[in-house]
Amino acid sequence: MKRYVVIGNGISTAGCIEGIKSADKEAKITVISAEKHPVYCRPLISYYLEGKTTLEKMLYRKESFYKDNDCTVIYGKKAVEIDKVHKHVKLEDETTVSYDTLCIATGSSPFVPPFEGLDTVQNKFAFMTIDDTLAIEKTLSKNARVLIVGAGLIGLKCAEGIADRVGQITVCDLQTRILSSILDDTCASIMQNHLQKHNISFLLGDTAKKFDRNKAYMQSGKIVEFDILVLAVGVRANTQMCKAIGIEVNRGILVNDRMETSIEGIYAAGDCTEGNDISLGEKRVLAILPNAYMQGYTAGQNMAGTIAEFNNAIPMNSIGFFGLHAMTAGSYFDESTGGEVYEEKTEHGIKRLYTKDDLLTGYILIGDVARAGIYTSLIRDKTSLKDINLELLHKNPSLAIFFSEKRREKLGGVI
Repeated sequence: MKRYVVIGNGISTAGCIEGIKSADKEAKITVISAEKHPVYCRPLISYYLEGKTTLEKMLYRKESFYKDNDCTVIYGKKAVEIDKVHKHVKLEDETTVSYDTLCIATGSSPFVPPFEGLDTVQNKFAFMTIDDTLAIEKTLSKNARVLIVGAGLIGLKCAEGIADRVGQITVCDLQTRILSSILDDTCASIMQNHLQKHNISFLLGDTAKKFDRNKAYMQSGKIVEFDILVLAVGVRANTQMCKAIGIEVNRGILVNDRMETSIEGIYAAGDCTEGNDISLGEKRVLAILPNAYMQGYTAGQNMAGTIAEFNNAIPMNSIGFFGLHAMTAGSYFDESTGGEVYEEKTEHGIKRLYTKDDLLTGYILIGDVARAGIYTSLIRDKTSLKDINLELLHKNPSLAIFFSEKRREKLGGVI
C-alpha cells in the first residue's frame, strides 16, 4: 500500500488529505504536526480574543476528520530533515517516518529582526497560532500598554482582538501606510482613520531600534513604554528542509500547477510555496486560505495518481476591522505602470478597479463588498473588457455586464 506523508497540519494539509482520498479511497495517510492542535482556521485567532468564537468553533474540520480519512497524526513533533534517497522524514526526536510520496505543507514562521535588547523584554509574543493567542491572553489587563511592531494584517488583527481588553495600543511600522502589501495610499488612509477611532494609535515610517525591558527606542528618537510587545513584522516561508535536499526554492518552494517540486515524488502546498499568480504573470508566494486549500487538494490528487492542476491562483484578501469590511484581489496596475484606475468614493467607503490591456487585473473594495465575487471571476477568467458593459461593471456588477452572446454562453445557451 502506498505510504502518503504530509509535513504540516494547516489548511493545505486538510486539502491534501481530501485530495488523496478523492482518488485513493483506501489510502492511509501520516500527518506530522509540529503544533499540538487539529487543523484550525488561523484567521479566527483574533476573534477568540474578542470573545466572538471558541477554540472548538475554530476547528476547520470536525473532530473525527482524521479518523474518518484514515490518518495517523503525530502531534507536537517537528520534522527536521528529509532523506530523499531512502524516502523518510526525520523528526526532532530522531524517529523517522517513511514515505512513497510526500507533501510539504510547512507554512510560514514569524520573521523577527535582530533587535538589540529584545531578550530583556519579558512579555513578547508573535501572533500566528492558537498557542500565541493563549499566551497573549494571560497578560491582558485593562491598564496594559501594548506595542505592536508591524502594521500588516497580522498586527492589525491582533490590535482589533485586544482593543477592548487593554488600556492603550500603539502600532509602528517602517512603511508609511498600514496594510502596505494589499492597500494603496488612498485606501490605507481610510482604514487607518477607522482604526484610530478604536483605541489604536500609529507611528508610521518609524519602528523600534532597540529595547530595554519595557521601553522601545524608536528610529525617530521617540521612546515608547509598553507592558506587552507583539512582533508582527512579517513572515517567511518555511523552506529550510527543502533547501537542504536541493529542492528549488526562491522566497517559497517553487511548484508547478500540479504542485510538484523539482524532486519527483515530493509535492508542496500552502504558505510555504511560490506558485503562479495569473493576475501578475509571475510566480510569488500567495499566502491566503483559499489558495492553500486548493493547492493542498491538487497536490493530494496528484500524489494519488490523478492528473490535476490548480492554474488560476490570484492574491485575495477578505478582511474587516470593527465592522468596516474590505476585499482585495489581483494586481494593481495604475497609470505609472501602463494601467488605468476607476475610483468611486463615498462617505462609507471606496471602490478601486485596476485595468490593463483590456483586462481587470485587480480591485480594492472598502465598505460595500457585496459584489466582489463578480470582479474576482473576471480576473480569474481573464475576461476581455471588450466583452462586457463597462458602465454596468463599474456601477452594478452582475451577469448583466456581459453582452448577450457571452451571457448566453455562461448560462448554457439560455437567457
